Amino acid sequence: MQMSQLKRAGLLVLLAGQLLPMIDFSIVNVALDAMALSLHATPIQLALIVAVYGIAFAICLAMGGRLGDNYGRRRVFLIGVMIFGIASLLCGVAGSTGMLMFARALQGVGAAFMVPQILATLHVTLQGRAHARAIGLYGGIGGLAFIIGQVLGGFLIKTDIGGYGWRSVFLINLPICLFVLFSARRFVPETRNPQRVAVDINGTLLLAGAIGCLMLALALGPLLHWSWPCILLLLLFPLFLHRLRRTSLRLEATGGAPLLPPSLLRLPSVRFGLTLAVLFFSCWSGFMFAVALTLQTGLGLTAFQSGNAFIALGAAYFIGSMRSTQMVERYGRRATLLIGCGIQMTGLLALIGTFEFAWPDVGIVTLIPATVLIGFGQSFIVSTFYRIGMSGVPHHQAGAGSAVLSTVQQSALGLGPMLLGGVFTQINQHGDHLTAISGTLLAELAMMGLLVVLTSLNRRTFQPLSAEG
Repeated sequence: MQMSQLKRAGLLVLLAGQLLPMIDFSIVNVALDAMALSLHATPIQLALIVAVYGIAFAICLAMGGRLGDNYGRRRVFLIGVMIFGIASLLCGVAGSTGMLMFARALQGVGAAFMVPQILATLHVTLQGRAHARAIGLYGGIGGLAFIIGQVLGGFLIKTDIGGYGWRSVFLINLPICLFVLFSARRFVPETRNPQRVAVDINGTLLLAGAIGCLMLALALGPLLHWSWPCILLLLLFPLFLHRLRRTSLRLEATGGAPLLPPSLLRLPSVRFGLTLAVLFFSCWSGFMFAVALTLQTGLGLTAFQSGNAFIALGAAYFIGSMRSTQMVERYGRRATLLIGCGIQMTGLLALIGTFEFAWPDVGIVTLIPATVLIGFGQSFIVSTFYRIGMSGVPHHQAGAGSAVLSTVQQSALGLGPMLLGGVFTQINQHGDHLTAISGTLLAELAMMGLLVVLTSLNRRTFQPLSAEG
Protein backbone atom coordinates (compact mmCIF):
# COMPACT_ATOMS: atom_id res chain seq x y z
CA MET A 1 0.00 0.00 0.00
CA GLN A 2 1.62 3.26 -1.11
CA MET A 3 1.82 5.89 1.61
CA SER A 4 3.33 9.38 1.84
CA GLN A 5 6.74 10.04 0.37
CA LEU A 6 9.74 9.61 2.67
CA LYS A 7 11.58 12.92 3.08
CA ARG A 8 15.31 13.43 3.54
CA ALA A 9 15.02 13.84 7.33
CA GLY A 10 13.13 10.56 7.59
CA LEU A 11 15.76 8.82 5.50
CA LEU A 12 18.52 10.09 7.80
CA VAL A 13 16.62 8.82 10.85
CA LEU A 14 16.20 5.37 9.32
CA LEU A 15 19.89 5.21 8.38
CA ALA A 16 20.85 6.26 11.92
CA GLY A 17 18.71 3.38 13.16
CA GLN A 18 20.43 1.06 10.72
CA LEU A 19 23.84 1.90 12.21
CA LEU A 20 22.92 0.48 15.60
CA PRO A 21 22.52 -3.25 14.88
CA MET A 22 25.21 -3.33 12.18
CA ILE A 23 27.89 -1.75 14.39
CA ASP A 24 27.13 -4.17 17.21
CA PHE A 25 28.08 -7.11 15.03
CA SER A 26 31.75 -6.08 14.98
CA ILE A 27 32.27 -3.64 17.87
CA VAL A 28 32.18 -6.48 20.41
CA ASN A 29 35.08 -8.34 18.80
CA VAL A 30 37.71 -5.88 20.02
CA ALA A 31 36.27 -5.89 23.56
CA LEU A 32 36.41 -9.65 24.13
CA ASP A 33 39.76 -9.66 25.96
CA ALA A 34 38.59 -6.94 28.34
CA MET A 35 35.31 -8.81 28.93
CA ALA A 36 37.20 -12.02 29.69
CA LEU A 37 39.31 -10.29 32.34
CA SER A 38 36.38 -8.40 33.90
CA LEU A 39 33.83 -11.23 33.96
CA HIS A 40 36.26 -14.18 34.16
CA ALA A 41 34.67 -15.55 31.00
CA THR A 42 35.82 -18.78 29.39
CA PRO A 43 36.46 -19.03 25.61
CA ILE A 44 33.11 -20.85 25.18
CA GLN A 45 31.28 -18.10 27.06
CA LEU A 46 32.93 -15.44 24.91
CA ALA A 47 31.92 -17.32 21.78
CA LEU A 48 28.33 -17.44 23.03
CA ILE A 49 28.35 -13.72 23.85
CA VAL A 50 29.16 -13.10 20.19
CA ALA A 51 26.93 -15.85 18.79
CA VAL A 52 23.65 -15.27 20.67
CA TYR A 53 23.30 -11.78 19.18
CA GLY A 54 23.59 -13.06 15.62
CA ILE A 55 21.36 -16.06 16.34
CA ALA A 56 18.54 -13.98 17.86
CA PHE A 57 18.93 -11.41 15.09
CA ALA A 58 18.71 -13.95 12.28
CA ILE A 59 15.90 -15.97 13.91
CA CYS A 60 13.60 -12.99 14.49
CA LEU A 61 14.21 -11.08 11.23
CA ALA A 62 11.45 -12.75 9.26
CA MET A 63 9.02 -12.33 12.17
CA GLY A 64 10.02 -8.67 12.42
CA GLY A 65 9.23 -8.15 8.75
CA ARG A 66 5.82 -9.79 9.10
CA LEU A 67 4.93 -7.74 12.19
CA GLY A 68 5.86 -4.54 10.36
CA ASP A 69 3.69 -5.46 7.38
CA ASN A 70 0.74 -6.16 9.71
CA TYR A 71 0.93 -3.52 12.42
CA GLY A 72 2.88 -0.66 10.87
CA ARG A 73 6.54 -0.50 9.95
CA ARG A 74 7.27 2.70 11.88
CA ARG A 75 5.57 1.30 14.99
CA VAL A 76 7.55 -1.95 14.93
CA PHE A 77 10.74 -0.01 14.11
CA LEU A 78 10.25 2.14 17.23
CA ILE A 79 9.55 -0.94 19.36
CA GLY A 80 12.78 -2.45 18.04
CA VAL A 81 14.75 0.69 18.91
CA MET A 82 13.34 0.68 22.45
CA ILE A 83 14.20 -3.00 22.94
CA PHE A 84 17.68 -2.44 21.54
CA GLY A 85 18.28 0.56 23.82
CA ILE A 86 17.12 -1.29 26.95
CA ALA A 87 19.24 -4.31 26.00
CA SER A 88 22.30 -2.08 25.41
CA LEU A 89 21.88 -0.62 28.89
CA LEU A 90 21.63 -4.13 30.35
CA CYS A 91 24.80 -5.10 28.48
CA GLY A 92 26.57 -2.04 29.88
CA VAL A 93 25.71 -2.89 33.51
CA ALA A 94 25.99 -6.69 33.24
CA GLY A 95 27.81 -8.21 36.19
CA SER A 96 28.01 -11.77 34.90
CA THR A 97 28.40 -13.62 31.61
CA GLY A 98 24.88 -15.04 31.96
CA MET A 99 23.33 -11.58 32.18
CA LEU A 100 25.47 -10.35 29.31
CA MET A 101 24.38 -13.27 27.12
CA PHE A 102 20.72 -12.58 27.91
CA ALA A 103 21.13 -8.88 27.12
CA ARG A 104 22.97 -9.65 23.86
CA ALA A 105 20.15 -11.96 22.79
CA LEU A 106 17.64 -9.22 23.62
CA GLN A 107 19.72 -6.82 21.51
CA GLY A 108 19.38 -9.27 18.63
CA VAL A 109 15.59 -9.32 18.99
CA GLY A 110 15.46 -5.51 18.95
CA ALA A 111 17.73 -5.39 15.90
CA ALA A 112 15.52 -7.91 14.09
CA PHE A 113 12.46 -5.72 14.67
CA MET A 114 14.30 -2.67 13.32
CA VAL A 115 16.14 -3.80 10.21
CA PRO A 116 13.31 -5.19 7.99
CA GLN A 117 11.28 -2.00 8.48
CA ILE A 118 14.05 0.20 7.09
CA LEU A 119 14.44 -1.48 3.71
CA ALA A 120 10.69 -2.13 3.43
CA THR A 121 9.89 1.54 4.12
CA LEU A 122 12.36 2.65 1.45
CA HIS A 123 10.83 0.16 -0.96
CA VAL A 124 7.23 1.34 -0.58
CA THR A 125 7.66 5.11 -0.05
CA LEU A 126 10.22 5.96 -2.75
CA GLN A 127 10.36 5.55 -6.51
CA GLY A 128 12.73 6.18 -9.38
CA ARG A 129 15.98 8.01 -8.68
CA ALA A 130 15.03 8.77 -5.07
CA HIS A 131 14.57 5.04 -4.48
CA ALA A 132 17.86 4.22 -6.18
CA ARG A 133 19.79 6.78 -4.14
CA ALA A 134 18.21 5.59 -0.90
CA ILE A 135 19.10 1.97 -1.63
CA GLY A 136 22.66 3.07 -2.39
CA LEU A 137 22.85 4.86 0.96
CA TYR A 138 21.31 1.84 2.70
CA GLY A 139 23.98 -0.44 1.27
CA GLY A 140 26.73 2.07 2.02
CA ILE A 141 25.77 2.65 5.64
CA GLY A 142 25.18 -1.04 6.29
CA GLY A 143 28.62 -2.05 5.10
CA LEU A 144 30.42 0.93 6.56
CA ALA A 145 28.93 0.23 9.99
CA PHE A 146 30.70 -3.14 10.08
CA ILE A 147 34.04 -1.33 9.71
CA ILE A 148 33.06 1.52 12.05
CA GLY A 149 32.48 -1.11 14.72
CA GLN A 150 36.07 -2.34 14.48
CA VAL A 151 37.53 1.19 14.63
CA LEU A 152 35.15 2.60 17.24
CA GLY A 153 35.49 -0.42 19.49
CA GLY A 154 39.28 -0.12 19.54
CA PHE A 155 39.04 3.63 20.23
CA LEU A 156 36.60 3.23 23.13
CA ILE A 157 38.66 0.49 24.76
CA LYS A 158 41.87 2.50 24.42
CA THR A 159 40.50 5.82 25.69
CA ASP A 160 38.40 4.23 28.47
CA ILE A 161 36.01 7.20 28.60
CA GLY A 162 34.55 7.64 32.09
CA GLY A 163 36.33 4.50 33.26
CA TYR A 164 33.62 2.29 31.75
CA GLY A 165 36.08 0.10 29.83
CA TRP A 166 34.43 -2.49 27.59
CA ARG A 167 30.98 -1.41 28.82
CA SER A 168 31.26 1.77 26.75
CA VAL A 169 30.89 -0.22 23.50
CA PHE A 170 27.29 -0.88 24.55
CA LEU A 171 26.48 2.37 26.37
CA ILE A 172 27.43 4.37 23.26
CA ASN A 173 24.18 3.08 21.73
CA LEU A 174 21.94 4.90 24.22
CA PRO A 175 22.13 8.48 22.85
CA ILE A 176 21.65 7.17 19.29
CA CYS A 177 18.56 5.21 20.38
CA LEU A 178 17.09 8.30 22.03
CA PHE A 179 17.72 10.40 18.92
CA VAL A 180 16.06 7.84 16.66
CA LEU A 181 13.07 7.39 18.98
CA PHE A 182 12.27 11.09 19.16
CA SER A 183 12.93 11.76 15.46
CA ALA A 184 11.22 8.78 13.83
CA ARG A 185 7.77 9.73 15.12
CA ARG A 186 8.04 13.07 13.36
CA PHE A 187 9.87 12.31 10.14
CA VAL A 188 9.19 8.66 9.20
CA PRO A 189 5.78 7.96 7.59
CA GLU A 190 3.77 4.98 8.78
CA THR A 191 3.24 2.21 6.22
CA ARG A 192 1.59 -1.19 6.45
CA ASN A 193 -0.20 -3.71 4.28
CA PRO A 194 -3.94 -2.99 3.77
CA GLN A 195 -4.83 -6.42 5.18
CA ARG A 196 -3.23 -8.25 8.08
CA VAL A 197 -2.12 -11.83 7.63
CA ALA A 198 -1.86 -14.47 10.33
CA VAL A 199 1.56 -14.94 11.91
CA ASP A 200 3.18 -18.26 10.92
CA ILE A 201 4.13 -19.58 14.36
CA ASN A 202 5.10 -23.01 13.05
CA GLY A 203 7.38 -21.50 10.42
CA THR A 204 8.94 -19.19 13.00
CA LEU A 205 9.81 -22.10 15.29
CA LEU A 206 11.24 -24.19 12.43
CA LEU A 207 13.33 -21.25 11.18
CA ALA A 208 14.57 -20.67 14.73
CA GLY A 209 15.58 -24.32 14.96
CA ALA A 210 17.43 -24.27 11.63
CA ILE A 211 19.38 -21.05 12.23
CA GLY A 212 20.02 -21.84 15.88
CA CYS A 213 21.48 -25.27 15.05
CA LEU A 214 23.72 -23.93 12.29
CA MET A 215 25.11 -20.90 14.09
CA LEU A 216 25.58 -22.62 17.45
CA ALA A 217 27.44 -25.46 15.75
CA LEU A 218 29.70 -23.03 13.90
CA ALA A 219 30.34 -20.93 17.01
CA LEU A 220 31.12 -23.81 19.37
CA GLY A 221 32.52 -26.40 16.95
CA PRO A 222 36.13 -25.13 16.88
CA LEU A 223 36.17 -24.68 20.68
CA LEU A 224 34.71 -28.13 21.40
CA HIS A 225 36.86 -29.80 18.70
CA TRP A 226 33.74 -30.73 16.73
CA SER A 227 32.50 -33.18 19.32
CA TRP A 228 29.28 -35.14 18.70
CA PRO A 229 26.86 -32.43 19.98
CA CYS A 230 28.23 -30.01 17.35
CA ILE A 231 27.96 -32.63 14.62
CA LEU A 232 24.39 -33.38 15.73
CA LEU A 233 23.47 -29.70 15.47
CA LEU A 234 24.84 -29.58 11.92
CA LEU A 235 22.84 -32.68 10.97
CA LEU A 236 19.65 -31.16 12.37
CA PHE A 237 20.06 -28.00 10.28
CA PRO A 238 18.98 -29.47 6.90
CA LEU A 239 16.19 -31.42 8.59
CA PHE A 240 14.70 -28.21 9.99
CA LEU A 241 15.04 -26.54 6.58
CA HIS A 242 13.30 -29.43 4.82
CA ARG A 243 10.46 -29.36 7.30
CA LEU A 244 10.17 -25.57 6.96
CA ARG A 245 9.92 -25.85 3.18
CA ARG A 246 7.21 -28.51 3.34
CA THR A 247 5.07 -26.61 5.85
CA SER A 248 5.50 -23.34 3.92
CA LEU A 249 4.40 -24.97 0.65
CA ARG A 250 1.37 -26.51 2.36
CA LEU A 251 0.36 -23.23 4.02
CA GLU A 252 0.71 -21.22 0.80
CA ALA A 253 -1.26 -23.82 -1.17
CA THR A 254 -4.19 -23.42 1.22
CA GLY A 255 -4.20 -19.62 0.90
CA GLY A 256 -2.16 -18.89 4.02
CA ALA A 257 0.85 -16.60 4.39
CA PRO A 258 3.99 -18.51 5.38
CA LEU A 259 6.81 -16.68 7.12
CA LEU A 260 9.14 -17.30 4.16
CA PRO A 261 6.76 -17.47 1.17
CA PRO A 262 7.90 -20.06 -1.43
CA SER A 263 6.46 -17.80 -4.13
CA LEU A 264 8.91 -15.12 -3.03
CA LEU A 265 11.80 -17.57 -3.06
CA ARG A 266 10.88 -18.55 -6.63
CA LEU A 267 11.56 -15.03 -7.90
CA PRO A 268 14.83 -15.05 -9.92
CA SER A 269 15.91 -11.76 -8.34
CA VAL A 270 15.47 -13.10 -4.80
CA ARG A 271 17.21 -16.40 -5.57
CA PHE A 272 20.22 -14.65 -7.09
CA GLY A 273 20.26 -12.14 -4.22
CA LEU A 274 20.45 -15.01 -1.73
CA THR A 275 23.29 -16.65 -3.68
CA LEU A 276 25.13 -13.34 -3.72
CA ALA A 277 24.57 -12.95 0.02
CA VAL A 278 25.98 -16.39 0.89
CA LEU A 279 29.11 -15.99 -1.25
CA PHE A 280 29.94 -12.34 -0.63
CA PHE A 281 28.96 -11.68 2.99
CA SER A 282 30.61 -14.85 4.27
CA CYS A 283 33.76 -13.72 2.45
CA TRP A 284 33.45 -10.21 3.90
CA SER A 285 33.14 -11.18 7.57
CA GLY A 286 35.71 -13.94 7.15
CA PHE A 287 38.13 -11.43 5.59
CA MET A 288 37.68 -8.98 8.49
CA PHE A 289 38.24 -11.76 11.01
CA ALA A 290 41.32 -13.27 9.36
CA VAL A 291 43.05 -9.94 8.66
CA ALA A 292 42.37 -8.64 12.19
CA LEU A 293 43.73 -11.90 13.61
CA THR A 294 46.83 -11.62 11.45
CA LEU A 295 47.47 -8.02 12.45
CA GLN A 296 47.10 -8.72 16.17
CA THR A 297 48.56 -12.20 16.64
CA GLY A 298 50.93 -12.30 13.67
CA LEU A 299 52.23 -8.72 13.63
CA GLY A 300 51.64 -7.72 17.26
CA LEU A 301 49.34 -4.73 16.65
CA THR A 302 46.99 -3.62 19.42
CA ALA A 303 43.20 -3.75 19.01
CA PHE A 304 43.22 0.03 18.46
CA GLN A 305 45.92 -0.20 15.78
CA SER A 306 44.18 -3.15 14.14
CA GLY A 307 40.93 -1.20 13.97
CA ASN A 308 42.70 1.79 12.43
CA ALA A 309 44.04 -0.46 9.67
CA PHE A 310 40.49 -0.62 8.28
CA ILE A 311 39.92 3.16 8.15
CA ALA A 312 41.15 3.50 4.54
CA LEU A 313 38.96 0.55 3.52
CA GLY A 314 35.93 2.14 5.20
CA ALA A 315 36.53 5.54 3.61
CA ALA A 316 36.88 4.00 0.14
CA TYR A 317 33.75 1.93 0.77
CA PHE A 318 31.70 4.98 1.67
CA ILE A 319 32.92 6.99 -1.34
CA GLY A 320 32.15 4.06 -3.63
CA SER A 321 28.68 3.69 -2.14
CA MET A 322 27.92 7.32 -2.94
CA ARG A 323 28.89 6.64 -6.57
CA SER A 324 27.00 3.38 -6.86
CA THR A 325 23.71 4.92 -8.01
CA GLN A 326 25.43 6.62 -10.96
CA MET A 327 27.20 3.37 -11.79
CA VAL A 328 23.95 1.40 -11.83
CA GLU A 329 22.15 4.03 -13.89
CA ARG A 330 24.94 4.11 -16.44
CA TYR A 331 25.98 0.46 -16.66
CA GLY A 332 23.19 -1.55 -15.01
CA ARG A 333 23.20 -3.83 -11.97
CA ARG A 334 24.95 -6.76 -13.60
CA ALA A 335 27.87 -4.73 -14.97
CA THR A 336 28.21 -2.82 -11.68
CA LEU A 337 28.36 -6.10 -9.77
CA LEU A 338 31.03 -7.49 -12.10
CA ILE A 339 33.05 -4.26 -11.90
CA GLY A 340 32.86 -4.40 -8.10
CA CYS A 341 34.03 -8.01 -8.06
CA GLY A 342 36.91 -7.15 -10.39
CA ILE A 343 38.08 -4.23 -8.26
CA GLN A 344 37.80 -6.21 -5.03
CA MET A 345 39.64 -9.23 -6.43
CA THR A 346 42.43 -6.95 -7.67
CA GLY A 347 42.64 -5.54 -4.15
CA LEU A 348 42.84 -9.05 -2.67
CA LEU A 349 45.74 -9.90 -4.98
CA ALA A 350 47.43 -6.63 -4.03
CA LEU A 351 46.95 -7.44 -0.33
CA ILE A 352 48.52 -10.88 -0.77
CA GLY A 353 51.46 -9.20 -2.49
CA THR A 354 51.72 -6.61 0.31
CA PHE A 355 51.90 -9.29 2.98
CA GLU A 356 54.33 -11.44 0.97
CA PHE A 357 56.81 -8.68 0.10
CA ALA A 358 56.59 -6.44 3.21
CA TRP A 359 56.32 -9.07 5.97
CA PRO A 360 56.99 -8.60 8.88
CA ASP A 361 57.21 -4.82 8.39
CA VAL A 362 53.54 -4.51 7.42
CA GLY A 363 52.05 -1.33 8.87
CA ILE A 364 48.83 0.62 8.56
CA VAL A 365 50.21 2.84 5.78
CA THR A 366 51.54 -0.19 3.86
CA LEU A 367 48.04 -1.67 3.73
CA ILE A 368 46.30 1.44 2.35
CA PRO A 369 46.61 0.83 -1.44
CA ALA A 370 45.25 -2.72 -1.30
CA THR A 371 42.52 -2.02 1.26
CA VAL A 372 41.30 1.02 -0.69
CA LEU A 373 40.74 -1.20 -3.73
CA ILE A 374 38.98 -3.82 -1.61
CA GLY A 375 36.68 -1.27 0.02
CA PHE A 376 35.84 0.41 -3.27
CA GLY A 377 34.96 -2.91 -4.91
CA GLN A 378 32.92 -4.08 -1.92
CA SER A 379 30.77 -0.94 -2.06
CA PHE A 380 29.57 -1.73 -5.59
CA ILE A 381 28.84 -5.35 -4.67
CA VAL A 382 26.78 -4.47 -1.58
CA SER A 383 24.80 -1.76 -3.36
CA THR A 384 23.78 -4.20 -6.10
CA PHE A 385 22.80 -6.86 -3.55
CA TYR A 386 19.88 -4.81 -2.24
CA ARG A 387 18.90 -3.56 -5.69
CA ILE A 388 18.90 -7.06 -7.17
CA GLY A 389 17.22 -8.80 -4.25
CA MET A 390 14.31 -6.35 -3.91
CA SER A 391 13.83 -5.57 -7.62
CA GLY A 392 11.07 -8.13 -8.24
CA VAL A 393 9.42 -8.05 -4.80
CA PRO A 394 5.79 -6.77 -4.79
CA HIS A 395 5.01 -3.94 -2.35
CA HIS A 396 2.70 -6.12 -0.25
CA GLN A 397 5.63 -8.51 0.36
CA ALA A 398 8.22 -5.79 1.01
CA GLY A 399 8.64 -6.74 4.67
CA ALA A 400 8.93 -10.44 3.91
CA GLY A 401 11.38 -9.79 1.06
CA SER A 402 13.54 -7.55 3.21
CA ALA A 403 13.49 -10.13 6.02
CA VAL A 404 14.44 -13.02 3.71
CA LEU A 405 17.43 -11.15 2.31
CA SER A 406 18.51 -9.86 5.73
CA THR A 407 18.16 -13.30 7.34
CA VAL A 408 20.48 -14.93 4.82
CA GLN A 409 22.83 -11.93 4.92
CA GLN A 410 23.20 -12.09 8.71
CA SER A 411 23.59 -15.88 8.65
CA ALA A 412 26.35 -15.50 6.03
CA LEU A 413 28.08 -12.87 8.17
CA GLY A 414 28.06 -15.38 11.01
CA LEU A 415 29.29 -18.16 8.73
CA GLY A 416 32.29 -16.21 7.38
CA PRO A 417 34.59 -16.21 10.42
CA MET A 418 33.99 -19.95 10.84
CA LEU A 419 34.58 -20.69 7.15
CA LEU A 420 37.61 -18.55 6.31
CA GLY A 421 38.69 -18.64 9.96
CA GLY A 422 38.80 -22.42 9.66
CA VAL A 423 41.00 -22.15 6.57
CA PHE A 424 43.30 -19.74 8.44
CA THR A 425 43.52 -21.98 11.52
CA GLN A 426 44.15 -25.11 9.48
CA ILE A 427 47.06 -23.54 7.58
CA ASN A 428 48.41 -21.82 10.71
CA GLN A 429 48.90 -24.95 12.79
CA HIS A 430 52.65 -24.28 13.03
CA GLY A 431 52.41 -20.54 13.62
CA ASP A 432 53.10 -19.42 10.04
CA HIS A 433 50.80 -16.41 9.91
CA LEU A 434 52.05 -15.22 6.54
CA THR A 435 51.22 -18.49 4.78
CA ALA A 436 47.92 -18.67 6.63
CA ILE A 437 46.67 -15.22 5.60
CA SER A 438 47.83 -15.69 2.00
CA GLY A 439 46.03 -19.03 1.77
CA THR A 440 42.89 -17.55 3.33
CA LEU A 441 42.84 -14.65 0.87
CA LEU A 442 43.29 -17.11 -2.02
CA ALA A 443 40.27 -19.07 -0.73
CA GLU A 444 38.27 -15.83 -0.73
CA LEU A 445 39.45 -15.13 -4.28
CA ALA A 446 38.12 -18.53 -5.35
CA MET A 447 34.69 -17.80 -3.82
CA MET A 448 34.54 -14.39 -5.49
CA GLY A 449 35.54 -16.02 -8.77
CA LEU A 450 32.56 -18.34 -8.43
CA LEU A 451 30.32 -15.28 -7.94
CA VAL A 452 31.73 -13.75 -11.14
CA VAL A 453 30.98 -16.94 -13.08
CA LEU A 454 27.41 -17.15 -11.76
CA THR A 455 26.79 -13.47 -12.52
CA SER A 456 28.15 -13.83 -16.04
CA LEU A 457 25.94 -16.84 -16.76
CA ASN A 458 22.79 -15.49 -15.10
CA ARG A 459 21.30 -12.93 -17.50
CA ARG A 460 17.67 -13.70 -16.68
CA THR A 461 17.78 -12.03 -13.26
CA PHE A 462 18.85 -8.61 -14.48
CA GLN A 463 16.32 -6.21 -15.96
CA PRO A 464 17.08 -3.83 -18.83
CA LEU A 465 18.86 -0.60 -17.94
CA SER A 466 15.64 1.41 -18.12
CA ALA A 467 14.28 -0.62 -15.24
CA GLU A 468 17.37 -0.35 -13.08
CA GLY A 469 16.85 1.12 -9.68
